[in-house]
Amino acid sequence: MRKESGRTRKIGELIQRELAGLIAREMNDPRVAQVTITSVDVAPDLSHAKVYITHLAGEAEAKPVLAALKHAAGFLRHALRERVILRHTPELRFVYDVSVEQGDAIERLLAKARAERDER
Repeated sequence: MRKESGRTRKIGELIQRELAGLIAREMNDPRVAQVTITSVDVAPDLSHAKVYITHLAGEAEAKPVLAALKHAAGFLRHALRERVILRHTPELRFVYDVSVEQGDAIERLLAKARAERDER
């Protein structure tokens, strides 16, 4: 596992903010209407950025959302190039982030265990 530098972390946060705005305002695809960008990991050489997303409908709707974002990756990269001043705008790779749903499932299990403990 490589250590993330402060520079790549800041660039990732900037790309995350800009992409969230672009997806919300510029894309007319209804499949991406309820997408949330959870994080962006940028390669040290800025060649690519892995964009982690979640969808309000959950993992069941991930495939069409990822297909729409993959289709729009060139448009989003071009629009990002106009908004973020970088020597090289990274290639965008979209990945569904299951950590939010896993965290929710763990929280439900803990709540169930607390309720069972309180009943005793």
